[in-house]
Amino acid sequence: MISAAYLPFLIQAVLAAGITAVIIGASHLFGQRSKHSKIKDSAYECGVPAEELIHTRFSVKFFLTALLFMLFDLEIVILVPWTFIYREFLANHIPILGPIMFFIGVLVLGLIYEIKKGALDWEK
Repeated sequence: MISAAYLPFLIQAVLAAGITAVIIGASHLFGQRSKHSKIKDSAYECGVPAEELIHTRFSVKFFLTALLFMLFDLEIVILVPWTFIYREFLANHIPILGPIMFFIGVLVLGLIYEIKKGALDWEK
């Protein structure tokens, strides 16, 4: 009924679903927000209760920095594999330098725009 080629995928999918169900179930049974928890809705880190306000507000600069980090992290995720396969593309006469230079150019223009807007200036 199920092809032997799909059996490893099926086993991996069942294991992933099972582990997910066990982790979520354990979180509901033993976590902070369970019915039997004495510390309901109290935040703590490393077992130490919080000493100040639990829900502090973050500056917009924090989120902007996080978004910029994600943008340039994505750049690295794309550029590192590209460096490994660059010689193979050259050997097969596939022009790959143009598209990657366009990608880097768009990212550099975005970085210049962010610098001109003052997104990286912490004193503002």
